[in-house]
Parts: sequence; structure tokens; C-alpha cells
Amino acid sequence: QVQLVESGGGLVQPGGSLRLSCAASGINFSIYAMGWYRQAPGKQRELVAASTSGGGTNYADSVKGRFTISRDNAKNTVYLQMNSLKSEDTAVYYCNANRRLGWPTYREYDYWGQGTQVTVSS
Repeated sequence: QVQLVESGGGLVQPGGSLRLSCAASGINFSIYAMGWYRQAPGKQRELVAASTSGGGTNYADSVKGRFTISRDNAKNTVYLQMNSLKSEDTAVYYCNANRRLGWPTYREYDYWGQGTQVTVSS
């Protein structure tokens, strides 16, 4: 029943902008950390940006200053605003929801969306 659905991907010219959205259902959204990952051809999947349940954020060095992650707990939605896009940003972008419990259970809840293609090309 858990679903993460990404949208907003597409083709954009270098220097352009896109805004990705991820709508979540079936989870208590506000207590989950949300993240955006991407996978380019021939490369491993990497973390692009993360948003904690408390509102903190983290970014990969390659996107700092250009990308912004935000969340709207009332809408169960996380966003990724991407500005000054480069060809190197071309990838499939995936939404992730994660919750980890420490001692004594060390239980993890981890969910993924289907991905949305972002292509940066002139």
C-alpha cells in the first residue's frame, strides 16, 4: 500500500530549471526522512539531497547551491528544486522514504518511487 510517485522530470536546456515532486501515501510522512537519489548511465545510485523529519537538509557536494529540497507534511509531498542544471545532472531521479529505529530493534523501513527521467541537453 506504500507508494511514492515522482513527477516533474523532463528535458531541459543547460542552465534551466526543473521542480520534481514526490507524493507519498501509506506512511506516516512527517516522521520519515525523505531523500532524492539519482542514477546516471554507468554510475551507481547516489544521494542528491535529504530532508529529515525535523526539517534539516543535506546535499551532495555536486549540487550544493543549485538544488533545494523541501517538504510539505500537510500534503505528504517532498520537492526538489533544481536550478542551473548541467548535462552532468542527467539521470533518473528517485524518491526515497526512510525510517530507522535504533536499540533494541534496529528496524528499518525503506521505500522507493519508480523514478523520473531528467535530461539536460541543448
